[in-house]
Amino acid sequence: MGAGPWRRIVSQIGRSVAVWAVSTLTMLVLAGILPDFQIRTGDGDSATRIAVTAAIGAGAFGLLSALAWPVLVRLLLLVPALVLGLLVFFLNGGLLLVALRLTPADRPEAAPETAVVVAAVMSAVASATGAALAVRDDDAYRRRLYRLADRRGIARRFEGPTTAGVVFLQLDGVGHDVLVRAVEKGLMPTVASWLGASHRLTPWRTDWSSQTGASQLGILHGTNHDIPAFRWYEKDTGEVMVCNRPTSAAELQRRAVERAGDGGLLTVDGASRGNLFSGGAEEQALVLSIAGRRRGRENRSRDGYFAYFSDPANAVRTALSFFAEVGREIGQSTVARMRKRRPRVTRGGLYPFIRAFATVVERDVVVAAVMGDMLAGRTAVYADLVAYDEVAHHSGPHSRDAEKVLQRLDRSAALIAQIAEHAPRPYRIVLLSDHGQSPGETFRGRYGLGLGDLVRAGCGLPVPRKARRTHSGAEARTAVRAALRRPVEEDGGRHVPPGRHSEPLVLASGNLGLISFPDVHHRMTKEEIDARHPALLTTLANHPGVGFVLVASEEHGGVVLGVHGAEIPVDELNDEHPGPLADFGPGAASAVLRTHSFPHTADIMVNSWYDPAEGEVLAFEEQIGSHGGLGGDQGRPFLMAPLALSAAAEEGEELVGAEHIHRVLRRWLRECNGPQVPLGVPGDHRVA
Repeated sequence: MGAGPWRRIVSQIGRSVAVWAVSTLTMLVLAGILPDFQIRTGDGDSATRIAVTAAIGAGAFGLLSALAWPVLVRLLLLVPALVLGLLVFFLNGGLLLVALRLTPADRPEAAPETAVVVAAVMSAVASATGAALAVRDDDAYRRRLYRLADRRGIARRFEGPTTAGVVFLQLDGVGHDVLVRAVEKGLMPTVASWLGASHRLTPWRTDWSSQTGASQLGILHGTNHDIPAFRWYEKDTGEVMVCNRPTSAAELQRRAVERAGDGGLLTVDGASRGNLFSGGAEEQALVLSIAGRRRGRENRSRDGYFAYFSDPANAVRTALSFFAEVGREIGQSTVARMRKRRPRVTRGGLYPFIRAFATVVERDVVVAAVMGDMLAGRTAVYADLVAYDEVAHHSGPHSRDAEKVLQRLDRSAALIAQIAEHAPRPYRIVLLSDHGQSPGETFRGRYGLGLGDLVRAGCGLPVPRKARRTHSGAEARTAVRAALRRPVEEDGGRHVPPGRHSEPLVLASGNLGLISFPDVHHRMTKEEIDARHPALLTTLANHPGVGFVLVASEEHGGVVLGVHGAEIPVDELNDEHPGPLADFGPGAASAVLRTHSFPHTADIMVNSWYDPAEGEVLAFEEQIGSHGGLGGDQGRPFLMAPLALSAAAEEGEELVGAEHIHRVLRRWLRECNGPQVPLGVPGDHRVA
């Protein structure tokens, strides 16, 4: 054995002794400060005996944390996410009490609640000490990052090529203009430094359904055909499909793979982290499309939690941040309510915990998983950070709350860039978003009734005084249950037997509404709807909160309805003659025409009013930042890539649709890794 290995062994022993010594000192200090924590000895209070007792206790606690904690984390995966944080503290405190009873002294004492505090502080100090010592040694630092990122061994010994890997980091819901403003205001210094030196920024335009389900399916699998909205009713099966419901996500992915004839963007040595869909990756964590399956080798949805929380310091740090975020949300919502800010939506109940899950737990776990992937040298990694999207839904896309989240996302990007310096191969880091968000008050808040109430009124049906509000479409709401395999069946995901439901079924996807008649087995035409409910389409089209209505037509194939009786065949609309779509900008006509061709487009598609001057829409859900339809920033996300990669679009070309983004990302993977990356979906002539 040469001098190098011995030097590493001695260095490791030295760091371990240093961490042990600091932990011992921490225990002594806490024993002197906290009245309910005492280190007693069997023959008096000599300083030496106390120090030895503390050293033994600190060492026992360290060993228990290393050996028993991973087993406890496995058990933690069986409980709902919202109680995870509390259990982290209590179990860590329990380990300390066990460690104290292993000392030879006469029972050191610690009240249970004090043990929780002592254990949390000792874990944090030990982690910080180990990190500080390792930073001085590049090899040790790399090994520590590798261990923290993936304690279970998902990462592998790298023996692959030295070509560049690619990390696609999706900042969910961050629109192009929001990113530009954040950079200009100094909120995202890392992104700003990239834009000034190494990356180029390109906006792109979403499909009509401007939401994660449609965008991410198109980006990862090359097709989002027949995704008319975030939730929609399928008459042939009687099911309401919901993009963030595990069973729906699995079925949508199956259809996309079948249609594309290809596994997805990540089929070559890829990893999918925190996404709705897998993209064909062999490594998956927190992927919704596999969350509903029976757990097996191909289903590792929860392993991301195990990999991260296997380190007790990670668990304590994230749990502390989790509860700090809960307190932050309660404080911010209280201030908004006291100052009577408008628009405003209800932010009580479980929402503070759901927000904390999205902005803390999901972020920490996904970033750690990406770290592990990079240190393992994976070829392609696609990860979604949903924090901004969740907060913007309830606080507004331009709010101070949302800006704070952007700052934290920038720090996550900086950390990933730092890890790239220690990876065994070079990496290209691509930032992108799946959609933006458009501000505005809710449809109900402005008019006192929801879209469902308006539809019932147009059908001559009674309208309840207190109509039930729609569920939020935020991704984290389901991820907080599904990622840990809790039952997930929101009301929008129920089964509606065809032919047994005479009343219209109204579903909302941001500012896009879908109306279906389950008792009619085919897509109804305007003529059929007028015969059944003569006032319905007129009521919708002429309402001031409605921008336009799409409906099938026996005479014209399909028509777009607007105010004052406007009725234009959908295939006659274009950017030069947009008709009722004029306010919605270029590309609106082609987006509507494409959705009209989908097999599962609703009987009636309703897009809310849009104010082009203020960029505001009216959400049919209880959100003051929304996305899902046409109008404003929601349809203008961004793509930010290194200059080392080819330009996303040619001069004068516009990036339109998630399927176009898939082709661009395929091209970049192929540029970095050659012909081993498949050309992509059939007919993909742009990828060379």
